[in-house]
Amino acid sequence: MAAKRILIVDDEPNIALSLEFLMRKAGFEVTVARDGREALAALDREVPDLVLLDVMIPEVDGFELCQRIRNREAFSRTKIVMLTARGRESERLRGLEMGADAYVTKPFSTRELVERVRGMLR
Repeated sequence: MAAKRILIVDDEPNIALSLEFLMRKAGFEVTVARDGREALAALDREVPDLVLLDVMIPEVDGFELCQRIRNREAFSRTKIVMLTARGRESERLRGLEMGADAYVTKPFSTRELVERVRGMLR
């Protein structure tokens, strides 16, 4: 069985690197985008099984990107996990309304995140 593909969208290099390392170690194929425009280009190249999406990113923010992914038929099976340092309930609800499957606030347990991703991709 082919490895599941994950697109990580985060402009914070340390977070992007650690997420990439964790997800590769867990057996996933990983692509990293540093901002919304890079993410859109990556999405045009291939359909990921799951997107780990930071809310606060340059060019196109995470909410907008989430909505754009949800508006495209090709991504109907793609799971979206929003990651953010902003944990206000109103933002969490907005993320879920935009079509996110899960909303995780930073700092988060890396082990829990990997388990959650595995569960969502089963």
